[in-house]
Amino acid sequence: MDGLRVAVIYYSATGNVYRLARAVEEGAKSVGAEVRFRRVRELAPEEAIKSNRDWHDHYLRTREVPEAGLEDLEWADAVIFGTPTRFGNVSAQLKQFLDTTGPLWAEGKLVDKVAGGFTSAQNPHGGQETTLLNLFTTLYHWGAVVVTPGYSDEAVFEAGGNPYGASSTGTEEGPGERELAAARYLGRRVAETAAALRRSRAA
Repeated sequence: MDGLRVAVIYYSATGNVYRLARAVEEGAKSVGAEVRFRRVRELAPEEAIKSNRDWHDHYLRTREVPEAGLEDLEWADAVIFGTPTRFGNVSAQLKQFLDTTGPLWAEGKLVDKVAGGFTSAQNPHGGQETTLLNLFTTLYHWGAVVVTPGYSDEAVFEAGGNPYGASSTGTEEGPGERELAAARYLGRRVAETAAALRRSRAA
């Protein structure tokens, strides 16, 4: 996959989505993709962050991760977004970033970007699937090629069977190994699909 470029862009408050994002990154890199690992800007006030020790600790630990910009989307052949679920929807932080993509959309620069998603919620039925489906609505407006895991690998079944993207049930320990394996598979599958699409265009 010489020259294939993948952007992993995420928001994580306490670290669960961050861990999934790193696994997605590993999956894309495992098939030779060049990966840009980016977080979106934190919007919450400092007082709110400091009120939750896990949130504040994670915020301090990951400040060195570069912030995502529109140039990362323009650069990428494929982009994989991660967000915690917020009442079954995308976090405000990731949504704010997505809402800035209008200029690229207007120029048609997001058409045929290969894209996927991953998420985490506190409960087993806490909105993981609806969060991914709501994320994809924006990607459909782009004209992106949305890639899901479906039931195409045993890792999906072992992680709980979410066919829309990688997901986890957030705990203090973070995503389990089966959930991380499914996230690696998602990163690999999106990268492989982007590579196949690029080859078909070149043929």
